[in-house]
Amino acid sequence: MKKLLLSFSLIIAAACSMAQTQPYTPPPVIPPYRILNTDSVYVTPANLVKNKPVMVIYFAPDCSHCQHLMYDLKPKMNAFKNMQVVMITFAEPLKATQVFYRDFDLKKYPNFTVGTEGYSLKVQKYYNVHTTPYIALYDKNGKLVKAYEKAPTVDTLLAEVKKI
Repeated sequence: MKKLLLSFSLIIAAACSMAQTQPYTPPPVIPPYRILNTDSVYVTPANLVKNKPVMVIYFAPDCSHCQHLMYDLKPKMNAFKNMQVVMITFAEPLKATQVFYRDFDLKKYPNFTVGTEGYSLKVQKYYNVHTTPYIALYDKNGKLVKAYEKAPTVDTLLAEVKKI
C-alpha cells in the first residue's frame, strides 16, 4: 500500500512540474473586460475607437512598479497619443483607482481609460497575471502584437508602439 501511495504521489508531482514548464501564451485578442471607470461608468471594448491600436495595462494603484512605470511614461505621454490605453486594476475600491488617476493627472490624456474590474478578476485570469504591471499591445485590428509580463523600459515600449 505504501509503495502504491508513493508511486501515485510521484506521478502527481511529475504531472504538476510538467504543467508549470509550459510558458503561457496570452489569447490573441483584446480581453472582454467590463470595468468601472473613474467617473463611475462601466466601460467595455465596445467603447474603443475602431481601427486604432490599444495598449492594455493591468496594474494595481499601490504597486510601486506600476507607479514607477507611470512616472517614466509621464514625460513621454504625447508619444502614445495615437494609442488607446486601457488601464485595468483589480479588487480595489474605486476610490484608490480615482486617486491614482488624479495623482498622475490622467484626465489630461483622453486616450487613457482607467478603471477597476472589481472582484471578477476576468482580465487577470485572461492574461494569467502574476505580477503587475502587465502590458499587452494590440494593433488597429485588435490582434495581439506583444505582451510583457513585467514592465519594459519606456523606450522599449515606445519602440514597439512605433511599429504598430
